[in-house]
Amino acid sequence: MPLPPPAPLKRTLYIGNFVDTPRIGQLQVRERTVVAVDEMGVIRAIKSERNLEDVVRELGWDSWEVEREEEGGEGWWAPGFVVSKPDTHTHAPQLPNLALFGSSTLLSWLETYTFPLESSLASLSNARRIYNRAVTSLLRHGTTTAAYYATTHVPATNLLATLAHSYGQRAFIGRVCMDHPEINKPFYRDSDPTSALRDTKACIEHCQNLDPEQHLVAPILTPRFAPSCTKELLGSLGELAKEHSPPLRIQTHISENTSEVELVKKMFPECDSYMDVYDRYSLLTPQTVLAHAVHLDDTEIQTLTQRKAGVAHCPVSNTALASGMCPVRKLLDSGVKVGLGTDVSGGCSCSVLVAGREACGVSRLLASTLKCEEVERERVKLSVEEALYLGTVGGAEVLGLGDKVGKFEVGMEWDAQRIEVTRVPEVEENDKDETTEREDADLGLVELWGKETWDEKVAKWMYCGDDRNTRKVWVKGRCVWE
Repeated sequence: MPLPPPAPLKRTLYIGNFVDTPRIGQLQVRERTVVAVDEMGVIRAIKSERNLEDVVRELGWDSWEVEREEEGGEGWWAPGFVVSKPDTHTHAPQLPNLALFGSSTLLSWLETYTFPLESSLASLSNARRIYNRAVTSLLRHGTTTAAYYATTHVPATNLLATLAHSYGQRAFIGRVCMDHPEINKPFYRDSDPTSALRDTKACIEHCQNLDPEQHLVAPILTPRFAPSCTKELLGSLGELAKEHSPPLRIQTHISENTSEVELVKKMFPECDSYMDVYDRYSLLTPQTVLAHAVHLDDTEIQTLTQRKAGVAHCPVSNTALASGMCPVRKLLDSGVKVGLGTDVSGGCSCSVLVAGREACGVSRLLASTLKCEEVERERVKLSVEEALYLGTVGGAEVLGLGDKVGKFEVGMEWDAQRIEVTRVPEVEENDKDETTEREDADLGLVELWGKETWDEKVAKWMYCGDDRNTRKVWVKGRCVWE
């Protein structure tokens, strides 16, 4: 049964500074601005603060609340982060394994760390403990929308959906499908394609009953990756996606690691490439999110573009597991939709800021390895503005939410985070106030000295920021974290 509806929202005027990236590479800053959000959580007006009375009169509102930045504070509103794996890509059950990868690479890491932990979520109490922390950790870091990989267990996967919905997070919930007897361990796999499909349908039904209109929670088909599934299961999932209207979203992995790519060649000799495996089984659609995409060839990128599928770029885990450097600029130039993924627990943080700064760093390292003209090497590098775009608008487009969230525009929904940073006071050392020092510590490592441009303020947030700077988070107009 659906959960009871939450309390009605109040019309609200948000007054202050607003920062977003409506187009890739563009940082849009609106100072002293009012954003009017109605009782449905939808932005109805964006005007200069000077026109506050006109805004209310034009909207015909007879009552409203006001939320403005504190006098003397330093901060802004930014769109909520949209991630796959969770963000655009995250593994909720792997949270306890954050930073545990040692010197392993992908396939050995899965066997040593991942599968034993995920199998433990057969215990619903263990699942509740982990999933509670997973959802709240993402919200605390400003992630308003996440595409979750769960486990093979139906009760635990349904619990994740219920928890995300109760916390008010937008979430795509995927029960992981993995039935291949030669690849998966006996203690953690689907017994056969039929049972995998049956259990997947049970999780889809739970999501649909929980949120019939899919305002927040929706199912997403999740074949773990091609080698983990039999051909029969891949085909059945492709058909299942098409049976629904609109077609179900799909998430999986592709070309994360060169050993994985070679394994796919051996297991699917009839297919031209890793990309072709998904294409042949109707799993490559505009609703598909492919995590990693580090080692694609030109033909695969062309197919990816033609099918209008998206990529979840996971630079932290790619570095941690020595998987490689994803050529993000090449994907973007080819017209591929790209978002950011934290890829917990291959990635060591739930923060999209961490993923963004790593995306910038990986792109610069990749540029240094290229033998080409200096101008082309410079183009390969991602800017701060571009990384923020990937974590907001890019992720929204990958997940099919580009018309709802990711930026501040009239008609879009108020998924936002309130960012506050430290402004260093102009006082002598012996005049410092202990209370001010404590307050500054609560705002983390971002320090503004008074002469920074907006580009520089946002860069400091990207490279030095963390969850201490995220003071409040809203999803669809409702405050879900404070």
